[in-house]
Amino acid sequence: MKFIAGVFAVAALLAACSDPLKPTTDSVVGDYSLQTLTTATDSGGTVNWVTAGATCTMSLAANGTTTGHLFLPGADTGGADFNADMAGTWMLSGDTIQFDQTADSFVRDMPFLAGENRLTGDHTFGGVRVRLVLTK
Repeated sequence: MKFIAGVFAVAALLAACSDPLKPTTDSVVGDYSLQTLTTATDSGGTVNWVTAGATCTMSLAANGTTTGHLFLPGADTGGADFNADMAGTWMLSGDTIQFDQTADSFVRDMPFLAGENRLTGDHTFGGVRVRLVLTK
């Protein structure tokens, strides 16, 4: 009888460990900052924007609003710095977050996977792969 109880306990533990994060509004709300931002093309290689001086902050509020800022040095027209206000809204559907912002940046055009204390966006735009990771 003890053996059977032990088997059930181990099975329950394994099931709990293999259960992926099921994001909720409460679990994703918070302040995020840039961990990874890269762009890559087949012909041009990969650019690491973090080492180039990029910054990004994003605060997700429980009421569905966002605040924050995105800065990419030399990434705007003519080599100017790109600055974008991350004010807007966010929506969680399953494990995916979508942003709606006035600022015209890739952030509003790509889905983000909500993980434990992180948001990961990975999307290709016209041959340029953009990967953005924000962490709490």
